[in-house]
Amino acid sequence: MIGDSPALKDCNLEQSTVISLKREPACFAFMCSNAIMPPLPVDSINLDLASADYFAGRASLWTTLEVRSSTAEDRAIAVLGFDEAFLRPFTRALIEAAATRLAYRMSIVHPPGPTERHRVVEYVTGPGAPLREIILTPYDNVILVGAAMGEETTEETLFQLPRSDSFLRGFAKMSFQADQMLRETLQDMERIAKVRRAALGD
Repeated sequence: MIGDSPALKDCNLEQSTVISLKREPACFAFMCSNAIMPPLPVDSINLDLASADYFAGRASLWTTLEVRSSTAEDRAIAVLGFDEAFLRPFTRALIEAAATRLAYRMSIVHPPGPTERHRVVEYVTGPGAPLREIILTPYDNVILVGAAMGEETTEETLFQLPRSDSFLRGFAKMSFQADQMLRETLQDMERIAKVRRAALGD
C-alpha cells in the first residue's frame, strides 16, 4: 500500500550549512538601487531546502541562499533561489573569481522547451526575479555577487561575500556537504516514487 512506503528523511540543510561572517570583512546584502530592503549587514549565511517536489516528471529540489543580520533580528532572509544543479558551478565560479581576481560571468542555461520554472532567481528586488547571468566581481576583501535580469542589459549588485581564505574554505566545505545532502534527498525521492509506482501497479 502507498501508506506503507518509506518517508523522506529530514534533510535539515539549514542547521548544517550555517557560516558566520562576524569575523570576516564586512559584507552587505540588498545592494542594488531597486532592492526591497535597505542595505543590510550580513552576520551569517546558510542554505535552506525550500521545497522537494516533482517537476517535468523527475524529482527536483529548490534551495535558497539565506542571510541573517542582527539588524533584522537574525531572521532568515533569502537572497537567491536555485535548483539542484546550481550549487556546484556557483561554488567553482566563486573560488575561481577569488583566486584569479578577475570577474567571472556565469550564464544560467534554462532547459529547452516551454517551462514555468526558472533555474535561478533572486529575491533582492522582489519575490523571485529570474536571472540570465550571475557576475562575480572580486575586490581586495569582498566579492560582489551581481546579476543580469530579464531581457534587458541591466546588471545589479545583489550582495557581497568575503574573499578571505577562511571563508572560501568554509564555503567550499559547506557546499560539498550540502551537495551530498541534496543528492541523497533526490535519491530518496526517486526511491519513494518507485515504491509508490510499484504499489499503484499491483
